[in-house]
Amino acid sequence: MPPLTALAPAKINLFLHVGPVDADGYHPLSSLIAFAEVGDRVTVEPADRLSLSVSGPFGAGLAAEPDNLILRALRALGQATGAGEPPLKVTLDKRLPIAAGLGGGSSDAGAALKLARQALALDIDDAALEAVAGVIGADGPMCLRMRTAWAEGRGDVLTDEPRLPPLHAVLFNPRVPSPTGAVYRAYDAGPPRAADRPAPPADWSPAVVIDWLAGLRNDLQPPAEALTPAIADAGLAVAAAPGVALARMSGSGATVFGLCRSGEDAAAAAAALSAAHPAAWVAATRLAAA
Repeated sequence: MPPLTALAPAKINLFLHVGPVDADGYHPLSSLIAFAEVGDRVTVEPADRLSLSVSGPFGAGLAAEPDNLILRALRALGQATGAGEPPLKVTLDKRLPIAAGLGGGSSDAGAALKLARQALALDIDDAALEAVAGVIGADGPMCLRMRTAWAEGRGDVLTDEPRLPPLHAVLFNPRVPSPTGAVYRAYDAGPPRAADRPAPPADWSPAVVIDWLAGLRNDLQPPAEALTPAIADAGLAVAAAPGVALARMSGSGATVFGLCRSGEDAAAAAAALSAAHPAAWVAATRLAAA
């Protein structure tokens, strides 16, 4: 069988409302998630044993990691199916920044799970595969689906939202990490917010959706900016870029996205940001419903 390959797309939290930590140590949340047309690339092929090699512009940050999320997910898949550790050679072309609020590791694992099912002809349906993806964290099932959805509960209660129109965007990462645990601890030290789910927009045209999102928030953005001032600088830079209608941090950072009215605006914003911030990671992209 020839190698199988798939895109592991960047996940964007268009808004993220977070409630106070519960008795089990989890934060309830409400978010609308979408996936970009940029991401990592995962390739699998049959082999004598399970292995993972990492390359790409951000590969060095993962190359020495013995328990990558891909390996954890594939070992859990072997346990769930009773087939044992999948005999696959996995290659990850790491093109997204690490600890960036883009769900990169979870998306990599989701792509690897689906490719492994296909490569090994495993008898496991989508619901069971989502349960396997849950072992890597709350982002696991949503990143396995790779389609626009409302995420609630701990991020594991998912409702597909096919009405979201394609949204043009620019992604900006200042190449600084934003560790999720530290951001949540800083959030807990501040005034509590509510994991409220807003009423949907009056209609789903791009202009109305952008205006609707402008009235929402990412509750993790203030604590992330306090911990890592470069994120605040990134937000200001994206907001000031030509053609950007709305700038907001994704997830727990450090990536900031800027929503634009057109693909031409997104390209112009990316060009301006790249010229002004040559050390940053910048990408023009499109967020699509599926």
